[in-house]
Amino acid sequence: MPSTIVNGIDLYYEIHGKGAPLMLIAGLASDSQSWQPIMKDLSRNYRVITPDNRGVGRTKPSDINISIQQIADDCISLVRHLGLSSVNMLGHSMGGFVALDCAIRYPEYISKLILAGTSAFNSERNNALLLDWISYLESGMDLKLWFRNTFYWIFSKRFFENEKIVNDAIRFAVEYPYPQSKVAFRNQVMAIAGFNCLEGLSAITSKTMIIYGKEDLLFPPEESAKLLQTIPGASFSLIENAAHSIHMENPRAFTDCVLNFLNNC
Repeated sequence: MPSTIVNGIDLYYEIHGKGAPLMLIAGLASDSQSWQPIMKDLSRNYRVITPDNRGVGRTKPSDINISIQQIADDCISLVRHLGLSSVNMLGHSMGGFVALDCAIRYPEYISKLILAGTSAFNSERNNALLLDWISYLESGMDLKLWFRNTFYWIFSKRFFENEKIVNDAIRFAVEYPYPQSKVAFRNQVMAIAGFNCLEGLSAITSKTMIIYGKEDLLFPPEESAKLLQTIPGASFSLIENAAHSIHMENPRAFTDCVLNFLNNC
């Protein structure tokens, strides 16, 4: 799979399928592979572009400075590198921050905007939680316990009803061949804490859809929807049987929602 030098990094990305371009921006500690549950369905009709954000996956170097604005700049640089005039953009969680920043600062490059499990900024509770996650990781906490602890926050109650699925997910995370470094995780967390685009929402011109998991603890739908409602003409969709990691827990409903928006709105 290809990579390109942009803004001082070697940006790894993958492209699947053909059709109108759709760029997927992953969240904290996630990379291009986090979209696998929905890749097959989306790539049937779209040219799906999945970069590894700076500080994660196969993008190098891993310990480089990180801000939401820098990740957005990287994404737009990739759009230009690919010779595209514009893309549809879907961002999840931290990736939603990035997508919002792209839509605000680079409106000409964003056709349709899809925001999943995100908001205009991170709450003080969430910032404190992520700082705790840094502390646990840097203290040498067993990775199996560390991932299990984070899963309590990003998956629904239903997810934990099947212990085998939980253990398989933990094992996959621990054994992942492109793990994020502790430094890079801290840098991404600090980037999240430093972002706030609330004042720029009303200037967004891209047709926008916002998706939430009904059980999302990090970005509760009723709270975040109030913050994002100032995006002109934005539509909202609530997905059952899912928490923060919507596209992993309920990929079918998530994909149907995305495709309906892209194809019919």
